Amino acid sequence: MTTLLDAVVADQSSSGEAPSDGTPSGEAPALDQPVPTAAADLTLRRGAARVLLDNWTGSSTVPSRTLYPHQWSWDSAFVAIGLRHLSPRRAQRELETLLGAQWADGRIPHIAFNPAVPLDAYFPSPDFWRSSQAGAAAGAPAAPETSGIVQPPVHALAAWLVHEADPAESVRRGFLSRVYAGLAAWHDYLLSARDLGGGGLAAVMHPWEPGMDNSPCWDVPLSRVAPADPASFRRADLDHGHADDRPTDVDYGRYVRLAADYRDGGYADGEHAFAVEDPCFNALLIVSEYALARIARATGADPLRHEQRAQRLTEALVTRLWDAEAGLFLCRDLVGGELVRERSIAGLVPLIVPGLPDDIVRALLDTLDGPHFRASDTGLVASYALSGHAFDRTRYWRGPAWFNTAWLIDRGLRLYGADGRADRLRAAFLTAAGTSGFAEYVDPFTGEGRGTLDFAWTAALTLDLLANPRPDHQETAR
Repeated sequence: MTTLLDAVVADQSSSGEAPSDGTPSGEAPALDQPVPTAAADLTLRRGAARVLLDNWTGSSTVPSRTLYPHQWSWDSAFVAIGLRHLSPRRAQRELETLLGAQWADGRIPHIAFNPAVPLDAYFPSPDFWRSSQAGAAAGAPAAPETSGIVQPPVHALAAWLVHEADPAESVRRGFLSRVYAGLAAWHDYLLSARDLGGGGLAAVMHPWEPGMDNSPCWDVPLSRVAPADPASFRRADLDHGHADDRPTDVDYGRYVRLAADYRDGGYADGEHAFAVEDPCFNALLIVSEYALARIARATGADPLRHEQRAQRLTEALVTRLWDAEAGLFLCRDLVGGELVRERSIAGLVPLIVPGLPDDIVRALLDTLDGPHFRASDTGLVASYALSGHAFDRTRYWRGPAWFNTAWLIDRGLRLYGADGRADRLRAAFLTAAGTSGFAEYVDPFTGEGRGTLDFAWTAALTLDLLANPRPDHQETAR
């Protein structure tokens, strides 16, 4: 008897038919169409597909069944990018489910909570955020309960890539037409309410918002924040993750304080103790603006405003965050008023932005291959400078190599014609993903898995690299 997993990896070109997976009527099947796969990659693809199938809840994908048992915003965008190779319909539903948690002011919250999960399974839980009450003035939905902060805007890029996986099915379901308004409102929110510095870039107001939660880039901005009383919360993350891999108790207390203050202020944007312009966050906004322009064109809307906004954002990114001496983009601390002198992978991700000046591209490539980021034994890219004063090879975002940032840099390298370098990074990514058990992140020197295993975006982006070793960049071109 052929199993679902066999069907995912099998060569079915003789029949041209996808097998039934027993999915109830109306549900997105696990496999819409066979995807040709080289024999050497079948085992890796099989494992990645199994992670996504196991982490599927029926309407969305959890990053991890243990450590992260709800739906996360930018995780779901990356997951959809990989899911499109198994089921474009399921990938569409991933994004549609997330947009179902969008607030009336346009923000897409960083967590949409599953009411079936016990409150003590994750902290901060729904009873901490109290989104439907505390966020009522900002237009939080009555259900589902969500967090009140956001994550990087990868969603329009993901939506366009999902559409391209099966345009006929996308058109039949009206996918782009149904998601365009929500994605446009999301970008409008970021470019208005979150332009806290007045320079045209979106700002983050909590270290969890840029997605690189524990980066040393936040140390100085966070130092001004008084930690919450340790007796006022319990860290559920330490039930499933090693303390040496996770943020310290002091930093976690500061995260809680910032979130509680934001909640108690009705999730209103404005002056806050923590406000930073992050290059990765804004680079993803630029690329997603270009993707949104393509979505607009495909649905009969006006693409020009999105293209013009992407160009203005690019100019602001270069003007406000580029640092020639460091050879990469830096974060700007809006409260302190200065650039944060820490070399983070966030400063390399803007390679994905089309139309960067040639001298900046050359400098980014030199920095990427220099002693600060590339681990020679594995070929992986560290999340923080190997030579940095705060480098820690195992602690969350303070040195370990991550798979989503590697995927983004791979795309940036190919955008600027550095295919040989991208091929080497792709090979390092796939090796580490397979040997680590699709870990959340890995030691950059050894490739040893850290954090949780069977991590959804690691599996999803593995599928994408296996299916698209040299992706087309038309979706982000000017």
